[in-house]
Amino acid sequence: MEGKSDFLGREEIKKLLFKLSLPGIIAMVVQAFYNVVDTFFVAKAYGADESILAIGGLTVAFPIQMILIGIAVLLGTGSASVISRALGAKEIERARRALGNVYSAGLVMGVLFFVLSFSDLSPILKAFGATEGIMPYAVEYIKVILAGAITCILGIAVQNIVRAEGNARFSMNAMLLGAGLNIVLDPLLIFGFGMGVRGAALATVFSQGVSALWILHYFLAGKSAVHFGFEMLKPDIGILKEIAAIGAGPFVMDISQSVTMIFVNAALAVYGGDVAIAVYGLIFRLFSFVFMPLIGLSFGLQPIAGYNYGAGKPERVVKAVKIAALGAVSFGTAGFLVMFLFPQQLLSIFSSDPALLDLGKTAMRIFVFGMPLVGINIIGATLFQALGRARPSFILSVSRPILFFLPMVFLLPRLYNLNGVWAAFPVADLMAVVLTLLFLFREHRIFQQIPGPENAGMENSS
Repeated sequence: MEGKSDFLGREEIKKLLFKLSLPGIIAMVVQAFYNVVDTFFVAKAYGADESILAIGGLTVAFPIQMILIGIAVLLGTGSASVISRALGAKEIERARRALGNVYSAGLVMGVLFFVLSFSDLSPILKAFGATEGIMPYAVEYIKVILAGAITCILGIAVQNIVRAEGNARFSMNAMLLGAGLNIVLDPLLIFGFGMGVRGAALATVFSQGVSALWILHYFLAGKSAVHFGFEMLKPDIGILKEIAAIGAGPFVMDISQSVTMIFVNAALAVYGGDVAIAVYGLIFRLFSFVFMPLIGLSFGLQPIAGYNYGAGKPERVVKAVKIAALGAVSFGTAGFLVMFLFPQQLLSIFSSDPALLDLGKTAMRIFVFGMPLVGINIIGATLFQALGRARPSFILSVSRPILFFLPMVFLLPRLYNLNGVWAAFPVADLMAVVLTLLFLFREHRIFQQIPGPENAGMENSS
């Protein structure tokens, strides 16, 4: 069992990064695809005017969904860093305890959100930007998502752990299983059973649950380098603190994304109304076809950086980061060109409403202007997660949504009205990239000062 992850320290970096990233990229493309399919089927289930309200309902409900995803990412990325470094240092029992604590924490959080699903959520959704027309659709959707929160939290968290031990293919297959089920169930529940947005939510919960159970079987069956046993569910405060510290950056990034969506929806309600909120929901989902694969690329980097840092091979970490950053910029540029050149064609997949298409064309071209470089921020935050460096990981994770975006979304609409809301996105993207490059250059100098492989993995400066 101890040698299952050793290839992370031996294989040629470019080949290794490609092998580990490709399944993650494919899985995240599928994830983005079925998020878009959700919206597509919901849009087609209602008449022209009502479909704008339904899309707006999903858009306003999404910040709450992002909180669930943020908790899952906290547990997943924090434990992935702990586990990959433990495997590199041959500390198998520590890796097992980290896995067990992810399951116990995920179960507790899932139960809490299940209870929350029975409360009146309309005041929260109103604060999140729901108008009177959008509110019924948002409530109907999010109540189902919260009731099945445990499937979301565990389904996403444990996929990170599978990737941490270098088994990116199995993680990809688990996500493909969930995505495939979601795509099949969407039209069945939305149209076949006439459930509308509730059907889209049920399809999501059920498919995530199946994926989570399949990965649990993987750990129980001994196929993993980290074998799961129910005795591992006992909380380990030290490990939970480390998971929380490392996962805090990506968690806050997701929560920050939720917060920014709240402020964006509120600004759009003032400067553009229901149509602008629906446009934002569509652009956000189309943008995910670029953003999610960049996260998939970072999935491939994480176990390479974490394992080799723990194994005392900093030169392999540096090379992996350079290759990953180049790939991220290339992919981001390609995505920018498609969305900038063909905005109306992309939006017309969902709606033929002239007002939506006219507004969306301008909005998308402004929205994507920072896309070519946005992947650098993702790569930088992932590197520091993998190294167990909580502070720089946290700063880079929150830089784009909190440090830069929130001030811009307050300032720019006052100067440029609705276009100022859209412009806040690329301005924040570019500012976050500059900060990330400063952190990466500093870390590169630290690596160069390490005198030999035996000292790598010992640097804990922040």
